[in-house]
Amino acid sequence: MFPDLITIGGFTIHTYGVLTAIGLLVGFYVGLYFAKKEGISEKNYENLFILTVIGGILGARIAYIIEHKEDFNSFLDFFAIWNGGIDWFGGFIGGLITAITYIKVKKLPLLKVADVAGVSIPIGHFFGRLGCTSAGCCHGKPVPPDSPFRDIAIIFPNNPHCLAPQGVPLYPTQPAEAIGNLLIFLVLFFTYRKKSFDGQIIGMYLILYGIERFLLEFWRGVTPPLPYIGLTWNQIITLMMVASGIVLLFYLRSKREPV
Repeated sequence: MFPDLITIGGFTIHTYGVLTAIGLLVGFYVGLYFAKKEGISEKNYENLFILTVIGGILGARIAYIIEHKEDFNSFLDFFAIWNGGIDWFGGFIGGLITAITYIKVKKLPLLKVADVAGVSIPIGHFFGRLGCTSAGCCHGKPVPPDSPFRDIAIIFPNNPHCLAPQGVPLYPTQPAEAIGNLLIFLVLFFTYRKKSFDGQIIGMYLILYGIERFLLEFWRGVTPPLPYIGLTWNQIITLMMVASGIVLLFYLRSKREPV
């Protein structure tokens, strides 16, 4: 993989940062497209997006630092986010708290905003996981020699900026999740145009991504399972996401306020 995109003298542009920036831009414009269709003003959408991104980045970095303290050698390393190292669930929680706060202050339609987020998050996340592939963060477990997945394993090169174990065949968790996110985006994009009620898209997103991430956690090598239950804390969260999505869809469908 290629953690360093361009190096000029002592200055390096990291592939992770570039792909994450592309993901934010694509997610922004996809969200803007649907926000206009929902009657949300461009100004409110832009403010909400910027604040949510800031809250998400803070939450994602804090969660990653808590989970991977061993990756940091100095206080300045905590702020070197361009080298990779963010936690998606921390970002989700940080962004969610920020977004709900802004929505309440500005009295925006919660379910409509949630649907806009539901369709724009997975396409941004797609590019983010490509960035993870380049940096080596969120890597998979080593692939056993007799595994049928040995042929699609990722071997990260020897690079001081690579966050994954180097020279070892690993499960391709990052590209697998990227592909899954792209498929989720396509499903939600085409469903959005014919959605039956507000909240349908975010409900579907919670279910689809929750299932994808729950399964991929068995391959991931960065979060150890919890004692006694054999599941990671990420899997616990994904089960809650799936359950929340199912409850939300059934509840809103029973109210059935057509769009």
